[in-house]
Amino acid sequence: MLRRFAALFLLATGVTISSMAHANELPNFTGLVEKQGPAVVNISSTQIIRNPQTYPNIPENDPFYDFFKRFAPQMPREQESQSLGSGFVISADGYIMTNAHVVDHADKITVRLTDKREFSAKVIGVDKRTDVALLKIEASGLPIITKGDPNKLKVGEWVVAIGSPFGFDSSVTAGIVSAKGRSLPRDNFVPFIQTDVAINPGNSGGPLFNMNGEVVGINSQIYTRSGGSMGLSFAIPIDVAMQVADQLRTSGKVTRGRIGVTIQELTRELAESFGLSKPSGALISSVEKGAPADKAGIEASDVILKFDGKLVDNSSDLPRIVAATKPGSKVVVELWRKGASKKVTVEIAQMPEEGNLIRSATNQDGDVTETVPRLGISVSELSKEQQQELQVTGGLVVEEIEGAAARAAGLHQGDVLLAIGNVQIRSLAQFNEILKQASKGRNVALLVRRGDNVLYVAIRLDEK
Repeated sequence: MLRRFAALFLLATGVTISSMAHANELPNFTGLVEKQGPAVVNISSTQIIRNPQTYPNIPENDPFYDFFKRFAPQMPREQESQSLGSGFVISADGYIMTNAHVVDHADKITVRLTDKREFSAKVIGVDKRTDVALLKIEASGLPIITKGDPNKLKVGEWVVAIGSPFGFDSSVTAGIVSAKGRSLPRDNFVPFIQTDVAINPGNSGGPLFNMNGEVVGINSQIYTRSGGSMGLSFAIPIDVAMQVADQLRTSGKVTRGRIGVTIQELTRELAESFGLSKPSGALISSVEKGAPADKAGIEASDVILKFDGKLVDNSSDLPRIVAATKPGSKVVVELWRKGASKKVTVEIAQMPEEGNLIRSATNQDGDVTETVPRLGISVSELSKEQQQELQVTGGLVVEEIEGAAARAAGLHQGDVLLAIGNVQIRSLAQFNEILKQASKGRNVALLVRRGDNVLYVAIRLDEK
């Protein structure tokens, strides 16, 4: 009777016993590992550290040198430093992909296959900006990975990593995709795939597989406080890595485009102040003089919405799109200016190897000091000497922060106000006149100079 009642209850709720059993089934990774595992390799890199002297911090002309020579242990002139990582074969004739930091500064690189064969590897090229390196070993008929499409990955989807954590070859770990398109500090060129797959030292450079056995990323970084896995792992999408590898294979280096602007994230408050319905796009806070953006007529306070037909949803999208654009090409940029959409054509320049593509802004006394009640600040005009030093015309320096709105906006004492919206501030009287015409209770955007940084902050006007 009870069994019959239980069965009826499950059916009444729309859940059958067979469907529950199916829902509780975990994925089986054995077929994936057996088929794709042989293409994953262990990478050992050795760096020779050369000591200029044989005794610790004692030059040969020092009076104590003879003492240490007689009684202290002698330091070897050369020492070896070893590090371990992972990689995977992308072509049967021996091209291997890994992380740049796995082989950086290495004097000797050894690649070990799953069948225990070892090969000396040559570095074809390294790109530190994306943390991708391409190696070559003299071999043929090697098993290779199958490349997948990371754009088709879905958050919550199962993924598998194979690598050599702490030197344990061919270790398999699994988890799910936690997020896509992650931006990390100092990594402007990679929309990272975040997972909760267990990644540890030695996994770096190894592949991240989807359930079809296709490589969708290269395991590159972890967030950790302990040195081990904490469930926050980041992988470079394989399409980004392959674009880099193709250039490394062709020329040994990566060429990127640049336009010469400083950008910042467009918050909802800033979007409102510029008349945008939603915070989508990259806000330009400054333009490098003589750079491609300057020549094309792009200005501070412009919001780039599309670049070469590609949607710029977040500010972090723009550096990646521009970097992937071939230098010398001319592209159409759609931007938002003074409440309307506008298109300009910009010719892409080549980014210097050690230069910056697009900088991201990080969130003085005058003659007259005046309180601006609607903003909750006291400001004064810059002197001619201060204007010359900062290379600006006009501008106001913040003397005091008096209102809660100004504090909430992040204004600091000593900040220099350069513009309100897209109108340059030339005097205190002009600044007050602009504020009088602004609607009560709305956000206005102030262009602020803080040290070497220039950025917009949104501040709500006092309704009184």
